[in-house]
Amino acid sequence: MTLLAPILQSFFSERLQHQQQVSPHTILAYRDAFRLLLTYAEGQLGKAPSAILLEDINAPFVGAFLEHLEKERNNSARTRNARLAAIHSLFRYAAGREPAHADLIQRVLAIPQKRFARRLMPFLNCAETNALLAAPDKCTHLGRRDYTIMLLAVQTGLRLSELTALRVDDLELGAGAHLRCRGKGRKDRCTPLTKSTVRALRSWIAETRSAGADFLFRTKRRSRLSSDAVEGLVRKYAGLAKASCPTLARKNITPHVLRHTAAMRLLEAGVDRSVIALWLGHEHLETTQIYVHADLTVKERALARMVTPAARVKRYKPPDELIAFLQNL
Repeated sequence: MTLLAPILQSFFSERLQHQQQVSPHTILAYRDAFRLLLTYAEGQLGKAPSAILLEDINAPFVGAFLEHLEKERNNSARTRNARLAAIHSLFRYAAGREPAHADLIQRVLAIPQKRFARRLMPFLNCAETNALLAAPDKCTHLGRRDYTIMLLAVQTGLRLSELTALRVDDLELGAGAHLRCRGKGRKDRCTPLTKSTVRALRSWIAETRSAGADFLFRTKRRSRLSSDAVEGLVRKYAGLAKASCPTLARKNITPHVLRHTAAMRLLEAGVDRSVIALWLGHEHLETTQIYVHADLTVKERALARMVTPAARVKRYKPPDELIAFLQNL
């Protein structure tokens, strides 16, 4: 019998960190998945997590755990699939270390991802975007910071982690203004900046006296601004903007919605999908397809190009009596 603990420890220390060199976000996501799994196993099996056997985590048990996530923890199908992906990754690693458990491992790997309905991607229209950017009080230091953060997010479409990781050195605010970032999958990319964004960034950098490797948006201790802080400020200003733009009340505004908004603005401007994919740092062009489905304006333009067939309208004439007799047989 094989204990799960040494396999799980080497999976994190050898496979994920050294061999695959996955991102810290992936490490944290996998960590949370196995903390939930081990806590569930402890309650169901009555064993300490360090004493749980690989044989205990069989396909029926994993299936019950996934059911527990959905029904008792109210996790969505997406979250359930993310937890299952972490378990699959561990068992693929275990297959090379424990060939004697090949049958058990293959049964776990055969558990499929759950299908789910794909909703239309949320985004802000022009009026909603303007209302959100007008919400911060620019007479205060925090108001100017929050305005600059949201303006930069709407214009560049950066992911939240990319936005908070920006340093002053990553910006080029002269001729050909742009910023550089390292995004998901360790892909580096450059994103051009508009004149209004450049003005806001120059003003913010001068106000904070930032330079070099300083974080562009930082705390009083000069550390990186947290993702929770950015999510909180977006939620705060979305609530304030509802007074001037009631349609915002029907939407759940998050930093990722601002990323979607940037993509939709590019699409509405007629930018090709391949360019939008490069702009957003998408691995596959198919990922950008969701913006086409969400944009009713693009569909309306396509409808306007359709030409109604030129068909002559004729008056109905009843058929000949003999033909009518034959048709009614």
